[in-house]
Amino acid sequence: MVYVLQSDNLKVSILSKGAEISSIKCNGLEYIWQANSEVWPRHTPVLFPIVGRLKDNAYSVNDQNYSLSQHGFARDKEFKCIAQSEKEISFELNSDEDIRKMFPFDFNLFIKYTLEKDVLICSYVVTNVSSKNLFFSIGAHPGFKIPIVESETFEEYKLKFDPRKEYQTTVLKDGLLSETTEKLYLNNGELNLKNSLFDKDALVFENSQIDHLSLISPSGKGVELVCKDWPYFGIWSKKGCSEFVCLEPWYGITDSVNASRDLKTKKGIIELEGGKKFECTFSIRFF
Repeated sequence: MVYVLQSDNLKVSILSKGAEISSIKCNGLEYIWQANSEVWPRHTPVLFPIVGRLKDNAYSVNDQNYSLSQHGFARDKEFKCIAQSEKEISFELNSDEDIRKMFPFDFNLFIKYTLEKDVLICSYVVTNVSSKNLFFSIGAHPGFKIPIVESETFEEYKLKFDPRKEYQTTVLKDGLLSETTEKLYLNNGELNLKNSLFDKDALVFENSQIDHLSLISPSGKGVELVCKDWPYFGIWSKKGCSEFVCLEPWYGITDSVNASRDLKTKKGIIELEGGKKFECTFSIRFF
């Protein structure tokens, strides 16, 4: 099912499957990648209960072995809409028998989208509904359509970082974290998009380096994503593609090449005590 939010400037469509935003139009222009199945078949998936890839797609809890595909199962599950108004909507996903076969924990995942003028606020709440500790990660994966204005090209778009900072990326090897880091070279805080930028997979930022980032077109259209205090961030497009870019705030990260299978010691994992809640929020401004 498709749900719609509307403000003066924004029209947002959300699918019940994955609680995934499928369209955001600002003053009539589409900003979200339209999920061409031959390129990348998603729009803005929610990543839960892992971010990225597990080494060998496997993990263990209390010496029991399990398997999860990249980014977890939430993006493929049907969420229940529990509240909706013109500018706000809330969804939830609860653990069930099928989920426990993949992920042996009891949880409630609550997702809320709120419109405030030209800003979309995305809020996630994970509640541990059991007495034993819950181990998980969560992240966002919004894909932005390029070009926004049809006469423009991918190479004319730029990413605008904080010009006061220097940035280091962690190099991926077969989708896993290597031990190699690279300096990100910017021109006055700006990075021009080009096809070769993602030849080595995503640009991965650790240690809370990014709390805001903008994607800007030559005509001045674009987005500003704000994710204060999120510990990890990814920027990705499919290798050789010049049709979209994903700006991804994460509470969690892909496995390293030397990772053990123990979920409790996984890098970036969140440990949540029984009955407790974890909350995080990011926003996207459209212009």
